[in-house]
Amino acid sequence: MSYRFFHTSQYEYLARRCTNLGVIAVTQYPDGERGIAIKEKIQGSDVVLVGGTHNDSATLELYDTACAFVKYGARRLTLVVPYFGYSTQERSVKGVDCLTRKGNVEPSFEVVTAKCRARILSSIPIASEGNRIILFDLHAEGLPHYFEGNIAPFHLYGKNIFLGCAKKISSGTPYCFASTDAGRSKWVISLSKEAGVAPAFAYKIRISGSETQVYDCQGDVEDKIVFLYDDMIRTGGSGIDAAKAYKAKGASDIYFCASHGVLPGESIHRIEKSGLFKKVIITNSHPNALMAQEMAPGFVEIHDIMPEVHNLLLNIE
Repeated sequence: MSYRFFHTSQYEYLARRCTNLGVIAVTQYPDGERGIAIKEKIQGSDVVLVGGTHNDSATLELYDTACAFVKYGARRLTLVVPYFGYSTQERSVKGVDCLTRKGNVEPSFEVVTAKCRARILSSIPIASEGNRIILFDLHAEGLPHYFEGNIAPFHLYGKNIFLGCAKKISSGTPYCFASTDAGRSKWVISLSKEAGVAPAFAYKIRISGSETQVYDCQGDVEDKIVFLYDDMIRTGGSGIDAAKAYKAKGASDIYFCASHGVLPGESIHRIEKSGLFKKVIITNSHPNALMAQEMAPGFVEIHDIMPEVHNLLLNIE
């Protein structure tokens, strides 16, 4: 199958090595509006559009461009969304009574923004041979079920990337995969099973009535290389606390691994200055990953997800 690849403006770095790469012109106007033009005929083509939803502007650019591809005759449309924003807002607690500063009780109903974003992308008109969306290492495995209608979701896992890193770095030295908290335990168990090693887990302990929490851990990490895995790194606070617990139990080198390097602001400097990690290993699913590598050269290692995307495209034909 021959695909025509395109990308949104913030994901040029991810798609530029694809063969058969098409051109889209994006113009930003002084009033804040945006103009998008597809610079070639795409009627009858199988189009792959690479773009994330890491912010609202990127989401709308992805949506507007995808709609245009269908309007101008794409035979089939495949969206590749390396980072699905708001994935941590995948559920709500209905009817929660919140105590205000004045002592009043009022209801609070959270918006399930992840579902709203899925509905937006589900509303893209359907190409003659259908629409598909490829999502990479989602925070919650149920998120693909939020897509509605005739768009077919595929969840791509980056497991092979981190298994390969662990094997190369350890080079025969005992190692383990470890979680930052209980939320990642299933992923760590899966990685450990594939690698044939025993997992380790960190968990939170409330030490007082305040919001302060610390970590403890279980599992044999003594004199082992620890690959601390999370689906995303934001400020790095959870990883730093977990790494302290693993170090206290005798871990040797610790590598902070994550599928998505969100890393806003000075987060990467905070992680590096902690002195707990040998290296941060992330993919290029989020545009901030490249910025983090520039801010901390030699400390941040980035792996490309596009080979995994190409393999999936071949397998789902």
